Amino acid sequence: MRNYFHIKSFRLNSYSMNLYTRDFKTSMTMTNKSRPRVVIVGAGFGGLTAARRIANLPVQVTVVDRKNHHTFQPLLYQVATAGLSPGEIATPIRWILRSRSNVEVLLEEVVDFNLEQKKVITKQQVLDYDFLIIASGATHAYFGHEEWEPLAPGLKTIEDALEIRRRVLLAFELAERQNMNKIAVGQSAPPLQFAVIGGGPTGVELAGTLAEIAHHALNHEFRNIDPRQTHILLIEGGPRVLAAYSEELSRKAEDQLRRLGVEVRTSHMVNRVEPGAVWVGDEKIAAPVILWAAGVAASPLGRKLGVPIDRAGRVLVQPDLSIPGHPEVFVIGDLAALNDENGKMLPGVAPVAIQQGDWVADTIARDLENQPRRNFRYHDKGSLATIGRAAAVAQFGKLELSGYFAWLAWLFIHILFLIGFRNRLMVMIQWAWSYLTYERGARLITGSDELTGWTQSQLQPENSGTTEPVVPARQRRA
Repeated sequence: MRNYFHIKSFRLNSYSMNLYTRDFKTSMTMTNKSRPRVVIVGAGFGGLTAARRIANLPVQVTVVDRKNHHTFQPLLYQVATAGLSPGEIATPIRWILRSRSNVEVLLEEVVDFNLEQKKVITKQQVLDYDFLIIASGATHAYFGHEEWEPLAPGLKTIEDALEIRRRVLLAFELAERQNMNKIAVGQSAPPLQFAVIGGGPTGVELAGTLAEIAHHALNHEFRNIDPRQTHILLIEGGPRVLAAYSEELSRKAEDQLRRLGVEVRTSHMVNRVEPGAVWVGDEKIAAPVILWAAGVAASPLGRKLGVPIDRAGRVLVQPDLSIPGHPEVFVIGDLAALNDENGKMLPGVAPVAIQQGDWVADTIARDLENQPRRNFRYHDKGSLATIGRAAAVAQFGKLELSGYFAWLAWLFIHILFLIGFRNRLMVMIQWAWSYLTYERGARLITGSDELTGWTQSQLQPENSGTTEPVVPARQRRA
């Protein structure tokens, strides 16, 4: 799911409101064993929303996830850039669902389905179901070049964010050490360069925040390098960044990026990634840290269902979010492919998944009461993307904002949707401190102290006699 957040509608239809307030204990008396069994695969935005709503029904719910925590993905980039710690944007699933006595949580990985026998197959066991909700999300897409993944990590999980943080901070440390040695013999190394591939919301957020780190947070902390000389390069294959937004907001986003010190190259396709460098056409660009934000692919579980999927692996669901031939099986979130009433594919963003989770809960309640189903309708309340400190864009229908006020809207909406009071409080304190001081509060390097692609030859100046000189982006050919 891409790292920007739409505003969720707080209005529930009248039937849904009755659904969540009705006392089913007086109208239906079932034991736990005789209650319908609902299995939910994935505890992202869609799956977790469905679990919390369906827990109000006379059913038994099993939530299956490979992780024990729900991650607030729109703020993953803040962990990746040392602004927040993982615990501030992630919450244990069991804690979230602790008050729902009819909900159990399993730390398991689903590997297959038997739709005819209504079974979910995990690595350790087989689960029976009466209703199945698959909300397993999406992963990185490297467009047939999976060998690029270890060289250019994407950003989908806490683990991804921590790896990116390690690489970014380690690059400055290695540059300091290298330049200290060079200064001793009367030389100097060229400035660091980071490359972010993909100009969607995640790429824009990463590039803008990396520029802030280099130009402000790390300033005055190193003795042998000047972090302010770091080049941040954002490469987008399309004609503009934030292509899902209006052309005017796209242009303003690019202007804000440039003011932050980011070099933006649109209509440029990366055709090769190697350790420490990316290739754009015939040009080789040195970058000890390369980050991938160019595409996503649906969870491979969609292919296990044996129903039609699109090119990205998303399941072509029915208008009520069920799959063809199996009305008891629902697919929601990033794994579902469905057009809106205007024939446009619904985006893979959090509000779509949240609304779909609500809708499936309503649909299951209708099934239990033998009422007709309704087709899903998405209510788009707007979208926001942050670029950097006091820099963002927002689109609420015909109303468009950019700059400081868009950033304020983005900040408060993201805090509002964080799960748990402690998370909101800690994020507010951390952001207030960062805004006043430019300090990044989670600058820890953990794990390996080796950086893929970091070699002396790749970082030497052009006149050092290397056979493949590297051209810094700001000195490249026009």
